[in-house]
Amino acid sequence: MPTDRPILIATRGSALALAQANMIAAQCRAVFPRLRFELKIIKTTGDKLQKASMAKVEGGLPKGLFTKELEVALIKGQADLAVHSLKDLPTDLPAGLLLAATPKRADVRDVLIYRDADFIRTRAADKTAEDWTPGQDALRGFTPKMKLKDFPKGVTIATSSTRRKAQLLAARTDLNVVEIRGNVTTRMQKVADRAELDATVLALAGITRLNFSITSDGKLEGDAVPDGLLATVLDVEVMLPCVGQGAIGIETRSDDERIAKLCERLNHFNTFQCVTAERAFLHGMGGGCQSPVAAYAEIVGEQIEMRAVSFRDGPAKRSAGKCPIKEAAALGEQLAVELK
Repeated sequence: MPTDRPILIATRGSALALAQANMIAAQCRAVFPRLRFELKIIKTTGDKLQKASMAKVEGGLPKGLFTKELEVALIKGQADLAVHSLKDLPTDLPAGLLLAATPKRADVRDVLIYRDADFIRTRAADKTAEDWTPGQDALRGFTPKMKLKDFPKGVTIATSSTRRKAQLLAARTDLNVVEIRGNVTTRMQKVADRAELDATVLALAGITRLNFSITSDGKLEGDAVPDGLLATVLDVEVMLPCVGQGAIGIETRSDDERIAKLCERLNHFNTFQCVTAERAFLHGMGGGCQSPVAAYAEIVGEQIEMRAVSFRDGPAKRSAGKCPIKEAAALGEQLAVELK
């Protein structure tokens, strides 16, 4: 590979996107120490619409909400590869671009984040504390390590995902599920501060990549985490992840042989096959990242196994299947046919 110019890695400017892009850049530098890699930060349409409802915009929000501008940079030769949260990447890519690699996938599960009752009680009682504010005693908190089934009737859970909303209500018809927007820390802050919200749901992979962690006693910790938050990981039996959740997608030009060789070294085979099955399912369902469908594929021995659920036409419709690893795309297409 020539070393005369830096390889440009396109990314969004959000904290999570930057964390992921820096992860990929670090891997690139480790594998190709003689090459130079630089980040190119690009603001996407999705970044500009942080206050827009993901579910209520007339006609729906466009596909590629968080990826289009990065793809334009690739097409124009202004970037060499683009790093995406794979769940944001549409299944239909622009002509001349392809999903070239997926590094090893992180934990696919979601996390329920809510206020700590003991923390709220202590702060509300101490009106001399510097961070005490009027109305703190109106906030409702809960005990550590609560499962979804343990929350009192009618709690309000905030999410912008139709997939999460559908599965929350499938598990608990009494829940009040409302809209929320903003990045990871903004959503956490809203739960910490707003009495009308009891909890929110976020991806475990995202909070982990931001260096947040869940302690053994259920507390959520990290430099940007508001005080007094607890977290419970939701099993996939309760909350099946969205297509590509936990995976990072590296998109490139299809005719760029130099970058193709680089991506071969970054790719994790099992992850790529699993997301291939999931994305084939989503494509077959005709949906984007905001469709009320979910799918999760795993490699088990010499086979790939996948389960999927759709809420597109009312009550949940579920399907599952398995096949040889090399037939990953066919598995996804088959499950889509069964659920349409």
